[in-house]
Amino acid sequence: MSSIRLDVVTAERVVFSDDVNIVVAPGVEGQLGILPYHAPLMTTLQTGELVVRKGGEEFSLAISGGFLEVRPDRVIVLADVAERAEEIDLERAEAAKRRAEERLAHVVPGIDAARAEASLHRAMLRIKVAERRRRRTTL
Repeated sequence: MSSIRLDVVTAERVVFSDDVNIVVAPGVEGQLGILPYHAPLMTTLQTGELVVRKGGEEFSLAISGGFLEVRPDRVIVLADVAERAEEIDLERAEAAKRRAEERLAHVVPGIDAARAEASLHRAMLRIKVAERRRRRTTL
């Protein structure tokens, strides 16, 4: 099966770099499926799950914002934040979710509701990605 190089990079580190068969990314206008020989493309990413398939394996990364560039020989994701599923601390993500829900439930002057909603969305994504990995490893 054909493959394409995927590099997922943040300002701090290279999160992932390998040849893969398909990348499904959370574009701002919807999900993008990238296969080898895809037409060149550049787009903005939203907070969401980046799904990668290599051979018979499928794994996920939680990403928050950034850009995706498709070149003839590679896909580059420049993410604001990116975490592999196995790096996510589920307890910490659940605590962040509870804090964001509390902030939204008791809106106090000076609390930025949009920021609390974004925090809630990121926490829920991290929980989803971590739990999906846990289910795959227990099968």
